[in-house]
Amino acid sequence: MEFTERTIHNCREQLIGQSFRILYPSADEFERIGERIMRRLGGRLAGQTFWCHVTGRALDRADPHAAGIWSFEDLSSRRPVRAELTAREREVASLVLKGLTAKQTAKVLGISPRTVEIYRARLLRKYGASSTLDLVQRLLTA
Repeated sequence: MEFTERTIHNCREQLIGQSFRILYPSADEFERIGERIMRRLGGRLAGQTFWCHVTGRALDRADPHAAGIWSFEDLSSRRPVRAELTAREREVASLVLKGLTAKQTAKVLGISPRTVEIYRARLLRKYGASSTLDLVQRLLTA
């Protein structure tokens, strides 16, 4: 399979707001690898939300889920987490960053526009933002 810029862009768009679980062939494999990573981190960040830079490569492009090499760089000291977000808040935040309206976000997430507005209000409060534009700026620099 040849990876074009368009293919990579489409894959990236599908991953935003999703769990890393979808990158693994099974839930068991996801859990096994997660446990191995946590042992490597020495439990130091267990149960905490933290920023990290992740880089990965498939060993076989024809079967990208068969085996790969992943690198995780802990960015906690340079970029502390400023607000703990729920999974739904992260989903709404990622769509706010894309510039989607409440109606568009509601359609993507399968919830009502009013519910999106409630989540957006929570994000504004958690980040101390006065407007959606201010929220976007704070999310990008968080």
